[in-house]
Amino acid sequence: MQPPPYPPYPHQPAPPNALPPAPRRAPLNGLAVAALVTGLLCMVPVVGVVLGAIALVQIRRTGERGKGMAVTGLVLSSVGTLLCALVLVGGGAGAFVKGFKEGAREGARDGGAFSLRRGECFDTPGGGLQAPAADMDTVPCAQRHAAEVVGTFRLPGPQAYPGDAALRDRVEERCQRLADGYAMDAWAVPADVKVYYYAPDRETWKLGDREVTCVFGKEKGTLKGSLRQDASTLDAHQVAYLEAANALNEAMAGGPEEEYVEDDLDGYRKWAGEVTVALAMEARALRAHDWPADAAEPVAALAAEAGKARAYWAQAAAAKDADAYYEHYEDADAHSGHAEAVRAREALGLATTVAAANPSV
Repeated sequence: MQPPPYPPYPHQPAPPNALPPAPRRAPLNGLAVAALVTGLLCMVPVVGVVLGAIALVQIRRTGERGKGMAVTGLVLSSVGTLLCALVLVGGGAGAFVKGFKEGAREGARDGGAFSLRRGECFDTPGGGLQAPAADMDTVPCAQRHAAEVVGTFRLPGPQAYPGDAALRDRVEERCQRLADGYAMDAWAVPADVKVYYYAPDRETWKLGDREVTCVFGKEKGTLKGSLRQDASTLDAHQVAYLEAANALNEAMAGGPEEEYVEDDLDGYRKWAGEVTVALAMEARALRAHDWPADAAEPVAALAAEAGKARAYWAQAAAAKDADAYYEHYEDADAHSGHAEAVRAREALGLATTVAAANPSV
């Protein structure tokens, strides 16, 4: 009987969070764009102020995007009007400059889908992820919510739109890294929680939109409680353990696409070499840390199992044929360290079972 191509090492399994397509974004308000253009081109100041004010009213009512553009256009257009007033009455320049900077900062913060930060949770009237930005209300993560922000970033600047596929690949990779760093313990992430993202499309890219927001959410149902598990919520021992375990997890998740070893022996040998290196890194990191007394013994036992498994993975990396590879694989799997990992996790106060899909979570 042939073993599965991805052995069930339990230290830190790769989360089953494939990134679904991005929810469609709310449309951009046309008057907001006009206000920004008017302000940038130094047209009749009063026109830009009026356009910006009307755009803000419409955005609040319709949920369209463009608040930042409207605010920035309004502020820029105010320069002409207020500067004239300052020249006439004298003084007041310092207060004007301060107000201008604050308005510009607000506009910059609103450059993307919505102004949310890492660690914040938001809800929508229907609890889904497709609602317009104006309907997304920040709420405490302790109560029911549609999504939790795992990170935001801006795509690089002025070049042409990279294309849907290239943009998707870039965004998915970055969002997954942010999610992995936000929830370091994948055992504690329910299986039905996935990584979603809000990103620019071809049209909004032309208007300078570069903001990406990555979130945890569900295809159906809502979340309750934060999924955040990083240095801000974990102690130093928990972080050290997860960092060591995740080095192996990353290597284990990088196996060949072919289901059977005989279909890609070179690929499997290369993968075995990468796992060998990762096991050495894990064992070294586990032995280097000064663990609490109740965790020291199970962690040491886990490091010992990693060393034993490493020897067999190294043999698999040099296997002359598929049969030899399977033999070494089975020997390595016998030293997966599952029991030791569970005991170490229990001592460190981490999850000891992989979270299953749970609609109530």
